Amino acid sequence: MTHWLALLPLTLLGAVLGLDVVSFPQAMVSRPIVAATLAGALVGAPLRGLICGVTLELFALETLPFGASRYPEWGSASVVGGAIFAVQDEATAGAMAISVFCALVTASIGGWSMIEHRKLLGRYAGGMREYLARGSSTAVTRLQLRGLTFDLLRGGLLTFVALAVFSPLSTVLFAGWTFSSEVSRGVSVALAGAVGAAAVWKVVHTTKGARWYLLGGFVIGAALVVAT
Repeated sequence: MTHWLALLPLTLLGAVLGLDVVSFPQAMVSRPIVAATLAGALVGAPLRGLICGVTLELFALETLPFGASRYPEWGSASVVGGAIFAVQDEATAGAMAISVFCALVTASIGGWSMIEHRKLLGRYAGGMREYLARGSSTAVTRLQLRGLTFDLLRGGLLTFVALAVFSPLSTVLFAGWTFSSEVSRGVSVALAGAVGAAAVWKVVHTTKGARWYLLGGFVIGAALVVAT
């Protein structure tokens, strides 16, 4: 997957999903469960992409993207994590842990890149202040198109660089991984579940009976896992 041409479809996907996070169309296709599944489909393993996406979705539940605050960019990051996980064999030890790590790092860098994107647009808007104050539709359209274009490029560049770095790095990490696949996968899912549960609790803890509903859901979920 480190061949440059092989990265282009994933780069394009990361660009489009990075654009969806804030700029357009905000259709929720940038959610990890969707983004990682699409990335897995591009490399021929959509179900493995889905598994990684579900895990990343639990981490993403903690994010509340309000206004101009800084938060992780999950669209492009999930493409990276989903693709790295999907190309690994099912028996590869550490596949989930390393893929999630790569996605989390990319999401953090993506959050920083969105802040820089906003600063860049602010500078452009400052230079067009006179035209914007006049209500020029041309100036507004030009500013919007610049924002969309730069955000598309931001997501694509982030995805390309992350894959170019993490694909060979993950190969090295897999070679030196000492924990079994069951242990590493279990720890990754447990951490993701803890983050997801904490995120849900943060939102619903003031609701009457919330703790019992959550406990009931946990018991039912655990029973289903044991039964299958």
